[in-house]
Amino acid sequence: MQCRGLLFDMDGVLVDSMAAVARVWSVWASKHGLDPETVVKIAHGRPSISTIRELLPRADHEAEDREVERLEIEDGEGIAALPGAAELLGVLPASRYAIVTSATRPLAEVRLRAAGLIVPANLVTARDVQRGKPNPDPYLMGAKILRVPPEECVVIEDAPSGIRAGKAAGARVVALRTTAGDAELEQAGPDWIVENCAELILNFKSPRKESFFLSRRTK
Repeated sequence: MQCRGLLFDMDGVLVDSMAAVARVWSVWASKHGLDPETVVKIAHGRPSISTIRELLPRADHEAEDREVERLEIEDGEGIAALPGAAELLGVLPASRYAIVTSATRPLAEVRLRAAGLIVPANLVTARDVQRGKPNPDPYLMGAKILRVPPEECVVIEDAPSGIRAGKAAGARVVALRTTAGDAELEQAGPDWIVENCAELILNFKSPRKESFFLSRRTK
């Protein structure tokens, strides 16, 4: 794929936080008499407040969202960079990529630092848009920040909701197998499916690195 910008999801793409996410949402689900396994699945790849509104329509959504954020910030056990994440970010100019996450900004910064990754200048978080994934708004904002048309961007995602958001924004999407199986990923309509970021290679077209080719590593 030839492109001018990369838009990365964070959890499940750059950062392995699945165990922490499962712990926090399981605690929250048990507190409210909900099935933990179901809640964890529903919550993945979406803003927390969207999950809270869906499951507890009569609750104080803002208060519940703050509580989930607090629990997630405090639970950093096992947070680590996923394979290839640091290497891929390391070769990209800061102006050529953005991280577009359903986490809040404080949580995103905590997790990126815990994983040993740089907090980028271009960071779109849950509270920067009115409508989160699977709506296209987060990725449209990411492309706007890069000053690149969405159709000239590639989104890298692991969650079906994020894949749908990227496609709805008009970008091409690479799906990672880090948290979901091929059948679930294929239903969301990505352009490629790969194992993780370690399978991706960048080749720049010019010394200024304004555009580049994204390809898959041959085994």
